[in-house]
Amino acid sequence: MELRRSGTRQVIDGPADWFTGHVRIEMLSNPPEPSRVGCASVTFAPGARTAWHTHPLGQTVIVTSGTGWTQCEGEERVEIRAGDVIWCPPGHRHWHGATATTAMTHIAVQESLNGSPVTWMEQVTDGQYLSG
Repeated sequence: MELRRSGTRQVIDGPADWFTGHVRIEMLSNPPEPSRVGCASVTFAPGARTAWHTHPLGQTVIVTSGTGWTQCEGEERVEIRAGDVIWCPPGHRHWHGATATTAMTHIAVQESLNGSPVTWMEQVTDGQYLSG
């Protein structure tokens, strides 16, 4: 068993290629193979969001604080709040992040396929983000 105490886990700034705005990522668990599941706590400042992306085996997002938005391609933007759990199916193009005025933190859980848990795409434009 491996115990990773609070305050000892790696925290990084979200890379600009994958995020817009200020984002902090705390790696919670990324066990070695044969496990394929990894999870992280991601905190978005107001206005911050992911780029469009997909997950080869899907993703579960658990909102732990604040208020955010998520949107799947071709669908309406949806408000998400603390306590909400979102399942995004494999290969489904989507984004998620804070609202324009409120920070949001979620835990993201996804599996890797052939060593990759995500495929990153282009940034969500301000127009897409604000209009939903």
